[in-house]
Amino acid sequence: MSGPASTAGYAEEAADLFIRYESRDPAAVHAPWAEFIPAPPARILDIGAGTGRDAGWFARLGHSVLAVEPVEELRTGAAKLHPEPEITWLEDALPDLTATRARGETFDMILMHAVWMHMTEAERATGMAHVASLLKPGGRLFMSQRHGPIPEGRRMFDISGEETIALAAPLGLANLYCERTGSIQAENMARGIEWTKLVFEKAS
Repeated sequence: MSGPASTAGYAEEAADLFIRYESRDPAAVHAPWAEFIPAPPARILDIGAGTGRDAGWFARLGHSVLAVEPVEELRTGAAKLHPEPEITWLEDALPDLTATRARGETFDMILMHAVWMHMTEAERATGMAHVASLLKPGGRLFMSQRHGPIPEGRRMFDISGEETIALAAPLGLANLYCERTGSIQAENMARGIEWTKLVFEKAS
């Protein structure tokens, strides 16, 4: 199963993605917004968990994680690579997050790393409302959005941080952090790829 249109290209590249993603130190990846990450033990929802790199890191820090991944090739491989008992793997996808919402949980932190730019405008509106509903009051949402050339076979949209902040505000999500920077990977840097990182907090 290759998942919804938003995940186009990922199943075919799964083997390569495990090598690329797992080679990057998650502490370095999350360093720019580390001050906003809740202290353990927190309940974290990782939407688009991919190879499980971040979920595994959060588990080792003392958090518990619901790792949501629609691409079977990534999800099954990640569950084997990251067998930490603090991680629960779930097949689900934005924008509806039907299986996630059916659990009736809310979370201290939600991570959407390199996910949001795959959503259409209509999907972003639906998805943001569902994500906001899954956050506890005072909970925080972490998002990274990619800018630059679109890889062949992928569906991506160039979304500004300002647009995302405006979409989140009516849902009670206040922006705490917004920064656009170049990629830290040499290959992506050479191609002019940049990232916007955003942190929001839900009104208490």
